[in-house]
Amino acid sequence: MTPEVQAVSIPRQRTPAPERSSGAGGRVVVAGVAIDPLTETQVVEHVMKALAGGRGGHVITPNVDICRAVAKDASLRKLVRRAELVVADGMPLVWASRLKDRPLPERVTGADLIWSLSKASAREGHPIYLLGGPPGVAAQAAEQLTAYHPKLKVCGFDAPPYGFETTVDGVARVRRRLATARPRVVFVGLGFPKQDLLIAQLRDAHPETWFVGCGAAISFAAGVQSRAPQWMQDSGLEWLFRLACEPGRLARRYLVNDLPFMTAYLARCAWRRYARRS
Repeated sequence: MTPEVQAVSIPRQRTPAPERSSGAGGRVVVAGVAIDPLTETQVVEHVMKALAGGRGGHVITPNVDICRAVAKDASLRKLVRRAELVVADGMPLVWASRLKDRPLPERVTGADLIWSLSKASAREGHPIYLLGGPPGVAAQAAEQLTAYHPKLKVCGFDAPPYGFETTVDGVARVRRRLATARPRVVFVGLGFPKQDLLIAQLRDAHPETWFVGCGAAISFAAGVQSRAPQWMQDSGLEWLFRLACEPGRLARRYLVNDLPFMTAYLARCAWRRYARRS
């Protein structure tokens, strides 16, 4: 039976960009994080090509909050550097790269990749797995994704209980379910750094699988959490929309922590750009 399709925000189709190099050597350092200068289309192509060759990997999508966390923690910097692909989930990072005269081509979010990678996975026959989100939400996301991409195989989904990652049994349960499902693409929506630390533990057992740390993307795909209008996403105001939706949870993060951090960083980038051109 075809699942009922809820009103969810499907990312618009992006125009393919010319091929550009990726990997640590070609990365652009923004706010202490080395980011691959890739479009969303190029990320999808990279992952599909690697899967065809039997190679797995890890995608991290840093935003301002992640950059701030990485700036304070050397172990998180090491975690990000080890990822095969690091792409900017945040317009301020794109703006900063332009001020540095090493522009990133566009913002690439986990909320967009869950759709574009699922579409490509359906085309190529790669089963996907959804890990994270509140109870029942991953199942809803699976219904939405397969409704829009009928050939997509969702081989499993899991919403582990809060704090599962702190116990041996909790992580072992996640491992067992993944081993049974045998996915090729896994979307892990547990928030940074929890999702990416877990991915680092899971990767060795799944060398041919791609893991995508995707934050709230599973909830967005399920339609239980709304994304900002496209114009707010494009103008760097998605954070304001999310703040209006969840002020109690996000006010400190956005207003006390992230906004001063990024404002100061952009000001330094602007001053250095002015000094270079004077």
